[in-house]
This record gives sequence, structure tokens and C-alpha cells, in this order.
Amino acid sequence: MYQPREHFQSGHRFGIEFGGAVLSFERVADVLRRQWPIIAACTGAALALVMIYLLTAQPMYTANARIMMDTRQAQVLDKDSNANSALIDTGYVDSQVEVINSDDLILSVVRRLKLTDDPEFNGSNPGLLSVVLGKVMSLFSSGEAASQERLEHAVVEQVQKNLRTERVLTTYVLSMNYRSPSPDKAAKIVNAIANAYLVGALEAKYQSTKRATEWLQQRSFELSEQATASDRAVQTFKAENNIVGTSRGLMSEQQLSDLNTQLVQARASTAEAKARLDRINAISDQDVAQSTVTDALNNSVITRLRAQYLDLQAQYADWSRRYGKQHLAAVNLANKMEELRKNIADELHRIGDAYRSDYEIAKSREASLEKNVKELVAQAGDSGQAAVKLRDLESAADTYRNLYNSFLEKLQSATQNQSFPLSEARLISTATKPDRKSSPRTVLALVGGLVGGLCLGFGVAFGRELLSDVLRTPGEVEDELGVKCLGVLPDIRPPTTTGALLSSTSAKTSSADLSRYVVDHPFSRFAETLRNIKVSIDVARLTREIKVIGIVSSLPKEGKTTVAANFAQLIALTGHRTVLIDGDLHTRSLTRELAPNAKSGLVEALSDPASLGYHVQRSKETGLDFLPSVVASRMVNSADVIGSKAMAELLKVLREHYEYIVIDLAPVMPVADSKAVSMLIDAMVYVIEWGQTTRSALQESISGSEVLQKKLLGAVLNRANPKMLKRIEAYKGKHHNSYYVEHA
Repeated sequence: MYQPREHFQSGHRFGIEFGGAVLSFERVADVLRRQWPIIAACTGAALALVMIYLLTAQPMYTANARIMMDTRQAQVLDKDSNANSALIDTGYVDSQVEVINSDDLILSVVRRLKLTDDPEFNGSNPGLLSVVLGKVMSLFSSGEAASQERLEHAVVEQVQKNLRTERVLTTYVLSMNYRSPSPDKAAKIVNAIANAYLVGALEAKYQSTKRATEWLQQRSFELSEQATASDRAVQTFKAENNIVGTSRGLMSEQQLSDLNTQLVQARASTAEAKARLDRINAISDQDVAQSTVTDALNNSVITRLRAQYLDLQAQYADWSRRYGKQHLAAVNLANKMEELRKNIADELHRIGDAYRSDYEIAKSREASLEKNVKELVAQAGDSGQAAVKLRDLESAADTYRNLYNSFLEKLQSATQNQSFPLSEARLISTATKPDRKSSPRTVLALVGGLVGGLCLGFGVAFGRELLSDVLRTPGEVEDELGVKCLGVLPDIRPPTTTGALLSSTSAKTSSADLSRYVVDHPFSRFAETLRNIKVSIDVARLTREIKVIGIVSSLPKEGKTTVAANFAQLIALTGHRTVLIDGDLHTRSLTRELAPNAKSGLVEALSDPASLGYHVQRSKETGLDFLPSVVASRMVNSADVIGSKAMAELLKVLREHYEYIVIDLAPVMPVADSKAVSMLIDAMVYVIEWGQTTRSALQESISGSEVLQKKLLGAVLNRANPKMLKRIEAYKGKHHNSYYVEHA
């Protein structure tokens, strides 16, 4: 029974959904089995193209030279540089690749080697393709002879095309490869390019150093003049502003510092003199004979006088006790003591006058120093602006002098580098003559052709499968219709090719022979597949009555008539009472094949079902009864006739006399006959042409009638290509077809 496709549960298989289709391992295997000739053809074509290329391609030889960027060579003269920190920027190395491929460098090599006279470059010995292209290009050119400059430019472009310069990984090494048909020429050109690069690098560095030296000389001369002028301006300004410098700075500043020092010392001396004067004045008011006066002054005269005074005072005391104070000796001692006191007092006054004089002198000196300091401070204030300007002039002079010294040092270094230039590049690998060709690479080309052919073949094969809208396997039928596929019928039509017609006499089989194929070939796959359909119907008859079986298709020419005729004869051969009805009132193909001379048939039987026996024709060989359709012209109301009450009455009569009633119905899409009679039919077998009927047509046919969907028992794939069918069913094993005898 028919089920909508979304309700039909197929086996769950692992796969990848791609464009609405599921690619499972089984599907891929099926595609490869069906499409392996296309894959083989694409692979063979690719290998053939590769072989043609290998046979016609000109062998090329590649020579290699390597150059290293080495900054340590340039540090021979620069002893102060740190060799370990001299790293080259990666961008610099990449820039040297462009320098090597530059037009000027290649042009110098072209001129040195005179490549414009070489047949490889000037086109004097071109190939066939070059001649054809030259003729075509000449149609668009002006026809004037090429100049020497244009010839050289063309050769430069050709050399650049064959030259490949690249950096070796992340190193400072440049690898140069040049391809040429001549191995000697390849090595010669790549070595010439390497030498031209090294010489060009030296020349460029020499010119750069020369320009730098000239500029440094001019700049050093200018800085020397500016430094001299700045020094002269400083001296002139000092002379105009009476500024004298010493080793410790300006003279005014030195004088002010010295005066400040002297003023501090003078103030200390004045304070000391004032202290001594105050002390002497305080002592003068005391008894001069006291010991504190002598200790404070520490004067030898006063000390000596006081010692004498103390001796006399001791004698006076002794004599006064002995002889009394009025004694003449005591009086004389008292007078001497008074004279000593007077002498001490005079000495004190003399010392006080000396201290007072020292104090006055110290005060005068302090005042003089303070006056001088004030004058110098006032003078320094007046010359402050001049000092500021002087410092600016001195700073400018120092700057110009330092610049001059720096440029002079650089000038000396540049002069040395100019006299002894070194390149930062060196040749580490000289190109040698290659001993084997670099292209074409035979093994790589063959492997590439094989892989490319396989990829192309797989692409074409899967493209045909995924883009194909037709059905070729039972699984596709079941997925599309939701009913069981009852079998795959091989194509039994005779071959149409000339070779097949000449090689087999059985190829002349007529249409009538196709209608009785199961009779002539009872052990063929075609017959066995029809038996499978009968078995499926018999199984279905166990649960419901199935006598009237309709054979239908979506479109004309799908082989349903041949299937109906052979199916009915197969049932009749088994001994069952079977009748075959030509229900296609439009084409009547079955009648033309089985009963071309019939005078009456289905239409007459519908008018009088009791006279059925007069219209039925029986096959003596198989016992099959056949009810043809004989009409004078195409009927307008064929759908009404085939689905009429009279048809129901006729089928009722046939049910009483026959076990199997097989009706060859009209196609579903062109006409409505099959839909009209579907109510009267017990089961339908849908015939689908293998590899021709599209899915869209099939879906449109089935979905147009709900009754047809309910009556649909199964489908059968018809006219399958036997050769491709073997590839599709290769998974069944090589003994699968051993039971079939196609020509028995």
C-alpha cells in the first residue's frame, strides 16, 4: 500500500546530508559501482593529457646560487660597534629580493652577457605555439621593427619570469633559482646575477658614502665657522661689559666671595675686641690687688707687681703686729704698697686704652668691608642682565663646538669607509651546472594527473548522481514512493547499434516477440522478476481479495504494455485462469501486438457482457485469454467508458470465470483513464522506466489520485541497462545471476 514519502520509514544509516541528499557509505559504494566507467574515463583522459604534456614539454634545468646578508663584514673599520647586537631587519632581507629582481640589475646582466643575441631570448628559433601566437599578435601590432630598448626590455621580462628569488626560511640567506633549457646557460645567468648584485651593492654603498662624505665636509666647515663666530661673540661681549673670568668664575663673583669671608672675620674680631674692652672696664672698678684681676688679664707686669704687693703686704702685717702701724718701717711698707697699687691701676688703664684702640680699629675695618660688599652687590645687580646674555652666548658656543667635533669624527669615519668599502652580502654558494632536469617532473606529473583525474571522475560521478532526477535502484523507488519495489526488469529490447545487429541474430526480435518474452525465456531474469510480482500479489491475496490487477505508468513508452503482456502470460503458464484486457483505449498497443486482426473487443463487451466469449481470444500455447480494444477512431469519452457502470458489470462477470484479471491501463499523467477505473481495480502495479522517469513526474502522478495511492501494491523498474545493472548489484556477489538463462 502506498505511503507518503515522509511517512515511509527506511533503515537508519549513517550518512552526511548534502544538498537535500544523504551520502551514506552504502550510497557512495553504489555510486562508485554505477559510475566507475566515468571515473575510469576521466582518470584515463587526465593521464593521457599528462603523457602528451610530458612528451611535448621542453625540459628545463634549474641552477641555484645563494647569497647571505652578513653585517659582521662591515664592522672591520667600526671597532666601537657591538658585533653581537648587529641584527638585520627582516624587511631589509625581503627588500633585497626585490633589488635582485629589479629591471636595472637584470638589464645590466642582459647587456653583459649579450642575451639579446641569444636565440633563446630573441625568438630566432621559436616553437610552433610561439609562431602561431606571434602571427596572431602581429595582427594587433603596428608592424614597425622593435627597437633595441624594446628588445632589451622583452629579454629582461623573460629573465625575470624564469628567475625565482626567495628567502630561505627565517635566515638571512637568499636563494636564487634560474630555469633554462640549457644547464650551462642556467648556471651562467644565475652566477652573473649574483655577481651583479654584489657589485651593485658595493657601488651603491660607495656612492652613498661618497655623498655622505661630501655633505659632512660642507657641514663641518659651516659648523667650524659657526663655532668660531660664537666664541668670538662671547669674548667681545665680555670685553664690552668688563667681564673678566678666572679659573673659579667671574672676577666680581670671586671678589664678592672674598669680601664676604673677610667681613665675617672682621665681625668676629670686632666682637672679640668689644668683649675684651668690656672686661677690662669691669675689672677697673674692682680692687686691683685681688687675685681675680690678675687671673682675668693674665698680664706679666700686673702679675709681677701683684707678687711684690703681696710680699710687702705680708711684711706689713708682720711688722704691724710687732711694732705697730705707726712704726716708721710699717709706714714705709704701707707707702710702698700704695705705690704698687697705683702702678697696677696705671697698667690697667694702659691695657684698657689698648683694648679700646683695637676695638675702634676693628669697627672701622668692619664698616669698610660692609661698604665694599654693598658696592659689589650693587655692581652685581647692574650686570645681571649681561651675565644672563653671556651664559646664552657661552651655551651656543659650546653647542656649536660639540656639533663640530661630532661631525668631524663622522667625517673621518666616512672617509675611511669610502676608501675601504665593504658589502653586507656575500656569495656562499656558487651555481653549478645542473645534472638533471627540474621540469617537467614525470613522477609528480603522473601522480598529479592520476589524482586530478580521480577527483574529476569522482566529481562528475557524484554530480550525475546528486543532480540526477531519475530512479535506478529499488531503494530509491522505496524512498520516493513509499511502496515496495517488486523488482528490476532488465531491458529486453534488441540493441540499436550496428555492431550489435551484426553480432547477434536475436537482435531482430520484433515487438510481438517482446510480448511473449517469458514464453521464449522462462528462466531469464525478466521472467523471474515477473514471478516475484505474482508472488507479492499472491501474498496480498491472503488478506484481501485481489483479482483485478492494473498495470500502470506515469508516462507513455515506459514499457508497461510489455510488462502487462508478459505478466499475464506468465500467470497463464502456471495453469491459472487468466484474462488480459487492453484498457488503453487511446493507443491500443497491446491489441496491435497480440491481436492485430481482431474485429471486436472491450467496447463491444461493455455493451453486452453476456457476449464476452465472442470477443475474447485465447492463446493455444499459454492458455491466456485476451480481450482486445477495437475502436474505429480515438474516443473522446474514454475515461467515462473505462470507469463506467458497464465496466463494473463486465469485471463482475470476469471475476466469476477468471482467477487473475490483468488490465493494461493508460498512463496516469496524459489522460484520466487510470484514475477513473481505479475504483474498480483491486491492486495496481506501477511501472517505472529505469533511468528515464523523473522523480517529479512520479510524485505528480501518484499524488494526483488518492484512490490510486490506496490501490498501489508496488512498483517495478523496467528497461534497466543490463551492464550497469551488474555494476549496481555487484554487492550481491558474482553468483547472483547464475540461476538466470537469458537465451534458454
